[in-house]
Amino acid sequence: MELNEIVITRAIIDRYYEKLISSLENDVAIVGGGPSGLVAGYYLAKAGKKVVMYERKLSIGGGMWGGGMMFNEIVVQEAAIHILEEFGVCIKKYQDGYYTADSVEAISTLTSKSVQAGLGIFNCMSVEDVIMRTDRVTGLVLNWSAVEMSGLHIDPLAVRADFIIDATGHATEVVKVVHKKVPGQLQTSTGKIEGEKSMWSDKAETLTLENTREVFPGLYVAGMAANATFGGPRMGPIFGGMLLSGEKVAKDLLERI
Repeated sequence: MELNEIVITRAIIDRYYEKLISSLENDVAIVGGGPSGLVAGYYLAKAGKKVVMYERKLSIGGGMWGGGMMFNEIVVQEAAIHILEEFGVCIKKYQDGYYTADSVEAISTLTSKSVQAGLGIFNCMSVEDVIMRTDRVTGLVLNWSAVEMSGLHIDPLAVRADFIIDATGHATEVVKVVHKKVPGQLQTSTGKIEGEKSMWSDKAETLTLENTREVFPGLYVAGMAANATFGGPRMGPIFGGMLLSGEKVAKDLLERI
């Protein structure tokens, strides 16, 4: 069989169009493709919910790819290893309470298993705005990341979701959009984004879970975005809290959807 470039092109366009159209209305939309977002997407999709993820970069995985300072190993505390075990990631005990995993295996496996569970992922897309109805977030306004980076004036498109998860890490991209639209109305102690504090791994891992919650009607925060929103410290290259945060936000949302 002689390969036809037009058939190849048509196949890509047709299949992408099908995927895009089927993702315009969702139970949950996740912004940010790091470990907390992927774990949340996995559990939600596994439970039969319609879930879609948008990642501004070409690659999925966030900071987990690089481990610590590009030493591609990650540390996970004992409380979170059940999540990596469920995904089938190889874990090695380092000493009591500390476990390690290959960061490339970990994040690629999280990505693959999440997609296989039914999570729809769109990379190279950025959130430009949110859709709000009666002081509640009901959807996202999207554009290509390349459009945003080049500063071109091109109107975006929109998707609807019953709930949004901001899992964009330090950037808190969706929370910042909401705060700009309705200043002082976030469900934090000051009504504003508190901002992340300096590294304190032990406290950060605990606060990541505590801060994983709804910050504005319809909008949840998870992972490092939770700490950055509520003023928790950064945790560095230990990822148990990120995994547990994704698990927690999925459980919380499954009780509401």
